[in-house]
Amino acid sequence: MLVHFSKYHGTGNDFILTDGRSLQISPFNSGIIRQLCDRRFGIGADGLIILEKSENFDFTMKYFNADGREGTMCGNGGRCISAFARKLGIVSRKTVFEGIDGIHTASFSARGDIRLKLADVSGLTEMEDGYLLNTGSPHFVKLAENLDELDVERLGAEIRQQDRFGPGGVNVNFLEADAHTDQLAVRTFERGVEGETWSCGTGVTAAAIMASFHFNTDRSSFTVRTRGGLLNVAFRREDKQEYRDIYLTGPALHVYDGTIDIIV
Repeated sequence: MLVHFSKYHGTGNDFILTDGRSLQISPFNSGIIRQLCDRRFGIGADGLIILEKSENFDFTMKYFNADGREGTMCGNGGRCISAFARKLGIVSRKTVFEGIDGIHTASFSARGDIRLKLADVSGLTEMEDGYLLNTGSPHFVKLAENLDELDVERLGAEIRQQDRFGPGGVNVNFLEADAHTDQLAVRTFERGVEGETWSCGTGVTAAAIMASFHFNTDRSSFTVRTRGGLLNVAFRREDKQEYRDIYLTGPALHVYDGTIDIIV
């Protein structure tokens, strides 16, 4: 079965995207997804995203991690599928679509960035060594120093499946921050990829909200440096643990198009 796809990335967080609206039978079982995302034996990606029909909105986003399992919300992926939908002619200046965690809006700026609205956040769990919160995906955020020298692969793997986070485990973010600036740096170990990704949209969002909470600042916008580039997180803080109107802004770039023959 010939399947057309596009490769996109958002600050180095890369995805295989395909238009599933006309597929009579989906060829994407967990084994196929793992193979496609493999960086040596497949196309190579942090995940696969299928654009599907929606009854009430522009489209539905169905996201799978590189391990072949359906994932929770992906912020960089949400921007990439918005760009993909625009490329397909489904949307133009803005879009409203369904994700696994609810409805999202996205708009396109003149400079090419995409501004994606994420789900509201209610409550942060303070732990001895960091904070746990859900920004569409569960994230543990831990303050760190000398971030560029940190062994994220080892430390992230040690934390990711600890019993305190439940059977699904958690994404692990290491945040370098200062109470006196709106500049943050984040590195993320992602579940489902089981390694460090160059950027994680819901992860940098969690880190920005954690910084707001931890430093008790009135800042409502943060610039976040990831290994793959810069992202902006903006929000409205209603009280100490209520965050609304959360927006993740950054690039979503088309890399190439291709066709692959999948044996169903």
